[in-house]
Amino acid sequence: MITLEQIQEAQSRVNRMIDEFVAQDHAHDYRIPEARIELRPGERYAGIVLDDNGKPSHHLILLPGETKGVTHDAAVAWAAYNVGELPTRREQSLLFANLCGFKPAPYWSAELLYAGDSSYAWCQDFDGGDQDYERKIEELLAVAVRRVFV
Repeated sequence: MITLEQIQEAQSRVNRMIDEFVAQDHAHDYRIPEARIELRPGERYAGIVLDDNGKPSHHLILLPGETKGVTHDAAVAWAAYNVGELPTRREQSLLFANLCGFKPAPYWSAELLYAGDSSYAWCQDFDGGDQDYERKIEELLAVAVRRVFV
């Protein structure tokens, strides 16, 4: 049998939940930092990269050109020679989503597969969008990027 006290207790609990819900901040003002980014000849703006907390981290710029058939170490050296870096996996996803013109093939990422095993690195397939890993001695394509931090 349900008592009036049980109903009042349940109603009191619901009222506390309503008060807590109303007190929460439901409106979120999400701001993207405004920036003026000067693109050098041949560069392309890819978009803004978010950090692990969903906050704007940096703008991603694709540098002109690419290299074909290089090992991971050679790709890293090529990117540095072009005053850039290989993109991270997150950045490669942004490149795939926002820019076109890539060959339908895998491109090296800056990220190694495991911290304890430096013989594999991640790559982005610009044909279907998959990310996978390859032995660093394999010969893939590579692009270089630069970052403009927020």
